Amino acid sequence: MAKYFPNVDWQVMWEATSQTLYMTGISVIVTFILGIILGMLLFLTSKDNLWENKPINTVISAIVNIFRSIPFIILIVLLIPFTMFLLGTMIGEKAALPALIIGAAPFYARMVEIGLREIDKGVIEAAKSMGASTGTIIWKVLLPESMPALISGITVTAIALVGYTAMAGAIGAGGLGNLAYNYGFQRNQNDVTVVATVIILIIVFVIQFIGDLITSKLDKR
Repeated sequence: MAKYFPNVDWQVMWEATSQTLYMTGISVIVTFILGIILGMLLFLTSKDNLWENKPINTVISAIVNIFRSIPFIILIVLLIPFTMFLLGTMIGEKAALPALIIGAAPFYARMVEIGLREIDKGVIEAAKSMGASTGTIIWKVLLPESMPALISGITVTAIALVGYTAMAGAIGAGGLGNLAYNYGFQRNQNDVTVVATVIILIIVFVIQFIGDLITSKLDKR
């Protein structure tokens, strides 16, 4: 292997891969939770739904749209003061988490909302007619019925987050993006860039495979 990639330090490459997996894993978990909460609120407070409330829906929708629209590289810069306040540093994989989560959660929230809107309203009405509480409808109807869409959505979001970690790495967050930039680009070591790219592609393929597998298992259609 060293013969074909003479500039690659495999120990450093493994550390960078671990950092990328850490950033992706933590941000996916938190994004999944926050995205479902935001998406559920968007759905429930919309017109003709259980918690119909136009002012609250407008505010949440505006927040989601604003953060969903900001390019990630700009969002990282905007969140530097917040990250410094929260973690005391803007360098390293942990420092990238706030930007990754805030950048991805609104995007996923919209996908959650779309998934919930695809549920047959007759199922919700049937649950209401049987006296089911809002909490029961959320846990027993909305989430189970929309789960294939939710898993499909978090798969797409997780893949986007892998790309975000590469961008975050370019400004000091660590990971494969940082390695590719510092060694592959700045030192003109193209084999480092190639290996980092291949590893990122493998991570993406694995995420897509797992997401598709879970979605197919959950889809009742």
